Amino acid sequence: MRCRIFNVEHDDLPFVLNLNNKFSKEVGMSDIDNMTYFLEKADYFKRIELNSINVGFLIAISPNKDYLSENYTWFNKKYRSFIYIDRIVIEGAYQNKGLGKIFYEDLIAFSKSNATKRIACEVNIRPLNEKSIIFHDSLGFKEVGQQDTNQGEKRVSLMALEISVSRHV
Repeated sequence: MRCRIFNVEHDDLPFVLNLNNKFSKEVGMSDIDNMTYFLEKADYFKRIELNSINVGFLIAISPNKDYLSENYTWFNKKYRSFIYIDRIVIEGAYQNKGLGKIFYEDLIAFSKSNATKRIACEVNIRPLNEKSIIFHDSLGFKEVGQQDTNQGEKRVSLMALEISVSRHV
């Protein structure tokens, strides 16, 4: 199994958009304008290949961007140093094969190199996404808050992973 991570380029957007909308129940529908926004604004927008086949992507954003997500806004009010995972999607046939963990490890390395103090995300607790909660717990994420979203239709656990940033002396 040969796994590689690449920065998303403009030519990758059709793949990303198609995969995103295939999993819209979990991550919400998107359009090409939204994905182009992420290409321009996201600090981390990468795709993962397995044996030269695109199988997933991850988008993460640092503080103080003009991004109106309810959960991003919550973290923006609470922390000065973070990178917010807006979405991660892995093609169904490639889920539960460790690719999410590989992505998160790459994001952790990216965060350390940028002296970011924490990785932030949310996980649905209404409706319950138990698989995601278990995954984030296994990586050391801790709940730092909860909030209702989508006009009370959903409730999320706001989670953060504290990053120990090594300082070069």
